[in-house]
Amino acid sequence: MTTRSDSLDRGIAAEGLRRDFDDLHAVDGVDLEIPGGQIFGFLGPNGAGKSTLVKILTTILNPTAGRATVAGHDVQKQGGRVRQAIGVALQDVGLDPLMTARELLMLQAELFGTPRGEARTTAERLLVTVGLDDVDPKKRAGAYSGGMKRRLDLALALVHDPRILFLDEPTTGLDPASRAAIWEEVRRLNDELGMTIFLTTQYLEEADRLADRIAIIDRGRIVAEGTPAALKRQVGDEVVELQFGSSEDCQRAHDAVARVAPNRQTSNRDLRLYFGHAAENVPELVRILDAAGIRLQGLTIERPSLDDVFLRVTGEALEHEVDEAVEDATVAAQARS
Repeated sequence: MTTRSDSLDRGIAAEGLRRDFDDLHAVDGVDLEIPGGQIFGFLGPNGAGKSTLVKILTTILNPTAGRATVAGHDVQKQGGRVRQAIGVALQDVGLDPLMTARELLMLQAELFGTPRGEARTTAERLLVTVGLDDVDPKKRAGAYSGGMKRRLDLALALVHDPRILFLDEPTTGLDPASRAAIWEEVRRLNDELGMTIFLTTQYLEEADRLADRIAIIDRGRIVAEGTPAALKRQVGDEVVELQFGSSEDCQRAHDAVARVAPNRQTSNRDLRLYFGHAAENVPELVRILDAAGIRLQGLTIERPSLDDVFLRVTGEALEHEVDEAVEDATVAAQARS
């Protein structure tokens, strides 16, 4: 594990990190080395251990075993120093609905020891930073939209100019415009301030666009780690996606093409096959399906995505489930309006 030094005081490291809840190993021997100044994307299915690991690194939970340092400080022995060095915006936004944005920001700044006059200046600066400076100053946080609350929560995490920022699914449930605004702000904080950002997300596009490196956790263990480009290259250079009329036909096709395409994944009625060069294998695939009496409804050739990586290492397709949840939330919001 890297020890503290001035050049690594924005870094995060973990060695053999474990957290048990009775017989459940929520985090099971995690090793991480995140250099300062990176945007680090952390992915995993629901219940894989993402939030538990974030809570350990932010001193909310103690590990059962192992060791971690954040900004050069041990998360168990030097928790106060860790908290001074980090900003945290967790998945559940906790804002006092009766306070205004300026009141919340000033209170947060003063809790970190900032004098009142300076706290007011800090609040105004951060409202500009997250694009809330034009909101009615008397408007209480409880009347903010979901996107506005997320941006205010981000501002609260920045009041003490942290060296490291933890964002736990910061854009889940937001509309595309609000999500894009958060992405822009995350990139700016990293580019202009050199801030290390630990980002957990269920949006693979988000990780692909923002993260310098990505780790995927499944059942408490890191199952893949690398740059987005390197992880996609491990899957294959090209993907042939075959669409079928039923999941039964898809499974039959999965078995039928095993000789030609040993690297393959099914998802409902879609079969994805990974090749170095896809086009030269397409005629043989079509002949095999025709001989087996399996009707093909569609065929496309494309580059691998992080969804392919995620599906391969966890056996689950992440974005489809999340998109359905967002769609349900959108329909419910439209019905209320």
